[in-house]
Amino acid sequence: MRILLTNDDGIHAPGLTVLEAIARQLSDDIWICAPSEEQSGAGHSLTLTRPVRLRQHDERRFSVSGTPTDSVTMALRKVLPAPPDLILSGVNRGANLGDDVTYSGTVSAAMEGALAGIRSIALSQVYDKEGMGDAVPFDAAVAWGKQVLEPLVNAPITPRTLINVNFPPITADQVKGIRVVRQGFHDYARGSVVESTDPRGYRYFWFGLHGIEHTMGHNTDLEAISEGFISVTPLQLDLTHDASLATLAGRYGA
Repeated sequence: MRILLTNDDGIHAPGLTVLEAIARQLSDDIWICAPSEEQSGAGHSLTLTRPVRLRQHDERRFSVSGTPTDSVTMALRKVLPAPPDLILSGVNRGANLGDDVTYSGTVSAAMEGALAGIRSIALSQVYDKEGMGDAVPFDAAVAWGKQVLEPLVNAPITPRTLINVNFPPITADQVKGIRVVRQGFHDYARGSVVESTDPRGYRYFWFGLHGIEHTMGHNTDLEAISEGFISVTPLQLDLTHDASLATLAGRYGA
C-alpha cells in the first residue's frame, strides 16, 4: 500500500514525524510532500500568483513552497510514480473540530486527496495549553494512531468524502476509546484579536486561538474530545443544502 503524507505545519514539524512513524506501521511504501513552511489556517487555498517551488530532501521526501493543497497537487502530478492508495494529513498541532475544519490546511489537504478520488484522512492532536509550540505532546496520537487508522484503510467510503480524526489532549492511557461522531459547530464569537504596537509605533493585530466558546451537541466531535474520546468524523465535499433547492427554485418560478 502506497501512502502519501502531508500536513500544514511544514516539512520539519514534529507532528509529521509522528505521522510517519504511524504510517510505517501500515506500510513501507511511504512518500512525503509537505509545505516548506507552516501553513496553518491556509484552508483549501491554491497558489496562483507566484511560482511554486519543489525541493527534494531525499528519495521520497519533498517540500513545496506553497499550501497544503499545492503539496498534494504536486505530489500527485510531479512527485509520485503512481497515485497513492491512501493520503494521510497531519498530525496537526492543535484541534480541527467543528466548523474550524473550513480554515484547516490539514483537513484541506485531505479534501484535495478526496477530490482526486483517493482515500484521505486528516489527523490532529488537540492540546489544552497555549504557547507550547513544538512542545505539544502527541502521546495519544502516537499510541492510538495505528488502532484508529487500520479500520479506515479498507472501510467503504463514499466518493468525495474524507475522514477527520482528532486525538484528545490527554495521555494515551487516559483515552477512553474511539467515537464516530458528526461535526459540531462553535458559537459565532470565536477567538480573540490581540492588538499591540510594533517598534515603529504602528498598530498591528494578531488573531488569538484562546477563548473560543462552543456549544456542545450530543454526539459531536466537540463532545467526544471533551469527554476523552478520539473523534472520527466523515466529511463530505458536496456543500449543497438539498432542502433549500426547491424553496429557492420557487423564487424564480421554477
